[in-house]
Amino acid sequence: MRGLAFMMLAACLANACGGSSGGGDDTPATGDTPSPEASILIGAVQGTGPISPLEGRTVTVRGVVTGDFQDNDADDQSNLGGFYITGLPDPDINSSDGIFVFDGNNPAVDVDVGDNVSVTGEVVEFFGETQLHVDSVSVVGRGQVQPASLFNTVDTALNSDGDPIPDFERFEGMLVRFTNTLTVSDTFGLDRYGEVRLAEGGRIFQFTNSAAPSVDGFADYRRETARRTIILDDGRRDLSVRPVRYLRPDKPLRVGDKVESLTGVLRYSRGSGDAGAETWRLMPTQTPVFARTNPRPPAPNPGGTLTVAGINLLNFFTSIDDGDPTCGPGGDSGCRGADSPEEFQRQLAKSVAQLVAIDADIVGLIEIENNSSESLVALVQALEDKGLNYDYIDTGIIGGDSIKVGLIYKPDSVAPSGDFAILDQSVDARFIDRKNRPVLAQTFRQLSNDAQFTIAVNHLKSKGSDCDDVGDPNRNDGQGNCSLTRTGAAQAMGEWLAGDPTGSGDGDVLIVGDINAYTMEDPLTALADAGYVNLTATLQEAESYSFVFRGASGALDHALANESLAAQVTGALDWHVNADEPRLIDYNLEGDRDPAWFDGDEPYRSSDHDPLVIGLQLTTQ
Repeated sequence: MRGLAFMMLAACLANACGGSSGGGDDTPATGDTPSPEASILIGAVQGTGPISPLEGRTVTVRGVVTGDFQDNDADDQSNLGGFYITGLPDPDINSSDGIFVFDGNNPAVDVDVGDNVSVTGEVVEFFGETQLHVDSVSVVGRGQVQPASLFNTVDTALNSDGDPIPDFERFEGMLVRFTNTLTVSDTFGLDRYGEVRLAEGGRIFQFTNSAAPSVDGFADYRRETARRTIILDDGRRDLSVRPVRYLRPDKPLRVGDKVESLTGVLRYSRGSGDAGAETWRLMPTQTPVFARTNPRPPAPNPGGTLTVAGINLLNFFTSIDDGDPTCGPGGDSGCRGADSPEEFQRQLAKSVAQLVAIDADIVGLIEIENNSSESLVALVQALEDKGLNYDYIDTGIIGGDSIKVGLIYKPDSVAPSGDFAILDQSVDARFIDRKNRPVLAQTFRQLSNDAQFTIAVNHLKSKGSDCDDVGDPNRNDGQGNCSLTRTGAAQAMGEWLAGDPTGSGDGDVLIVGDINAYTMEDPLTALADAGYVNLTATLQEAESYSFVFRGASGALDHALANESLAAQVTGALDWHVNADEPRLIDYNLEGDRDPAWFDGDEPYRSSDHDPLVIGLQLTTQ
């Protein structure tokens, strides 16, 4: 796989092809012009490594301004406290000919792109970026710089966290152009940090979404995806800049959209948002034009006579998260949902819009407040206000977490058959319920023909925090934290369901929920060994995904049927209305959200997970 590659364009200073001091008027706009003999090449300042060989020294360099990001710039969408310049090419191709000039707030000299400047200042390493902190700036004429680009496959380097990143060191601070097509791979940091993660070669998928866990394979995957990735920044130091660059209410930027001919200056800086430690960013000098190549999908139609859905509601709590830790069965788990009544109404509207659009007969709900029934009642009542008749399985509190799984259903099409059943550690020691949320199983009867099946809703341990306390470390094979914990729970679930825990006498079983494991990981292998078919992975034409994390898409949410039920499945899909959407349009109000972005009648970004939709043609045979 090629890395970020381009045709090589000569980084030629149009006014310096012979060493002249500048094209046009050589009179400085302000300050004294150092003599040419006092200047050194920018390449000598940059050197060939990550640290300047002249760090701490005061030097004078000459160059043409390629990126104007001064604090006094009239363009309030470009503000980094300085500007970028490119000088005469250095004989060593491994040293950069560009550099960032930091002149702070209210600089004495207001430069423009194309100004030929002489800069005197101290060489400083600022979180890995070589900079000049100015003593003086003089404009000595005008010039022009053509964008440079890489001419072969990019290698990788490691940042301060030990993560692989593309090795752009010899292009640090230079003007470059991406002549190939890049794909939006993540917009998580767009709202607050003004950053969009881009990738060469199309959407990036999680390693274990299509490959078996492997330490060596995962290491190779990380290096390969690093070569393909660049972060497009908005050129601002401020947080939550409004209006948000790269985003329009009529055309929301989605993961999978494309951009071509991207031009800007390369900066190595601290990570922000979801970007982690220091990495490479492109500060745009021309407005990027995105092609909306991943349009919003229509309402799902999986076929069959019965529709079942699995939906993660992103911490749907009727208790307001006002800082008082009163949520959860023990009263001390803390609330996780809306921070105000207004946010709750927005969250409720989005959640209901998603449920109305899917119009499922049975819905397995993930991440709802673990209260007696208030969270389910709120949803059912809101759906009734929309003209839809739903009821809920009244389980009360399940387990000890502040969130649980739940079930709602249409009593006009199905009816519960017998009592629900719960899988927790008291049933099987392998199911560690202080890590995994207990599984809820319920058998339903289709009223039209009395056919039955059992649905099991799950939410297994996340990858976010470790399980070292139960002897389950991250093995660095692509499965993240707690793989053994999830696998044990999956094994327990398979055996439990084989024993007909609801006493239905019917062998048809459907598992839906957030397994928190990608398609090829051990928990899914355990369920395959138990006789379950991964429906969304096998019935969709495209690779399955329901979640986007740090620029990689993957399926954490799964719908699995045992052999007898799989023959009655008419369709299964991930409905991509959430994972690809920017979080700016969700229910939250932090960060001075623009009301124009929110539409409570639309399902988009009602959660961070895509819903699963399954069609069934149940038979009584």
